[in-house]
Amino acid sequence: MSRRTLAIVISTLMAVTLGATPAEAHSPVRTLSLPDGFQPEGIAIGDSPYAYFGSRLDGDIYRVSLKTGKGSVLSQGPGTPSLGLKIDEKNRLFVSGGSGGNARVIDTRSGAVLKSYTLQTVPSFINDVVLTGGAAWFTDSTNPVLFKLPLTRGTLPAEAVGVPLTGEIAYATGNNANGIAATPDGRALIVVQSNTGKLFRTTYGGVTTEVDLGGELVPNGDGLWLRGRDLYVVQNRLNLIAKIRLNRDGSAGRLVVRTTDPSFDVPTTIAEYGSRLFLPNARFTTPAEPTTTYNAVSVPVS
Repeated sequence: MSRRTLAIVISTLMAVTLGATPAEAHSPVRTLSLPDGFQPEGIAIGDSPYAYFGSRLDGDIYRVSLKTGKGSVLSQGPGTPSLGLKIDEKNRLFVSGGSGGNARVIDTRSGAVLKSYTLQTVPSFINDVVLTGGAAWFTDSTNPVLFKLPLTRGTLPAEAVGVPLTGEIAYATGNNANGIAATPDGRALIVVQSNTGKLFRTTYGGVTTEVDLGGELVPNGDGLWLRGRDLYVVQNRLNLIAKIRLNRDGSAGRLVVRTTDPSFDVPTTIAEYGSRLFLPNARFTTPAEPTTTYNAVSVPVS
C-alpha cells in the first residue's frame, strides 16, 4: 500500500463546480480533486462515467466518478511512473511507464494487472499511448522508437514489438516524441515532438513525415486528442490547448484556435466526456511535496 492510500480510502474527495448554472450542475463536474502529493500526468476516460489518472510519483492509478467527484486508488503502482493512459472496449487500461521503461495493462473493474511489459532496458521515457490500427502504440521520448502491442482479436500479446522511427523526425536534447494519436482516416499515427513543437505523421512502419502546419508550431506539445478531424494539442508549460484542423490523412493541418483558462496549471494530457475536455494539472512549476494539492479541470469542447 502506498503512503497515500490509507488517507485516500478514508477521505471523500468531492469535486468543486466552478460557476455552474443550475442546468450545468447535471453535467460532468468541472474540477476534480485529486489526492495531495499525487503528481498526476495521464488521464483516460472510457464509456462509463469514470476518469482514470496516473501518478508520476509511484504509478498509482486513481479512479474518479465524473458524476460525484468521489475517488479512490484503483490499482497500486509499481514504484515507477504511470504517464499516458488509454482505455479499450474491453475495459482494459493501457499504461505508459515513463522512466521505468515499461507498460502494463490493468482491468478497470478490479484494478488487477493483466499483463506487464518491459519495453526498454536502456534509459528511456515511455510517455504516451494510443489504441488504433489493431494495436496499442507507445512513444519513447528518449529513443527514436515506438512500441507496438498487437491486439489480434483483442488478445494481449506475449511481448511488445519495437518499431524504429525513421524519416524526418530527428531526436534532440529534451522530450522528443510525446503525445500520440491516430490520423483522421485511421491509417497512420500523429506524434508530437515536444522540444521542437512539430507534429509528425507516422506510418505503422515508423516512417515519419512532418505535418505541414503552414509555419505554425506547438512547442511543449504533450497530450493529443483527436475528435473527427480536429486534433487538440496540450501545450503544457504554456497553459494552452491548440486546436488543429487536419486533412483526412493527417499530412497537413491549420491552427484554428488556441485556448487557455485561469484554472490551467501546467496541464499535460487530455480526454473527452460529455462534450467537455478534461485535463490533469501536473503543476510542474510547483514544488512536489506530500502536501501539494492537485486537481483536474474541464473546459467545453471549442
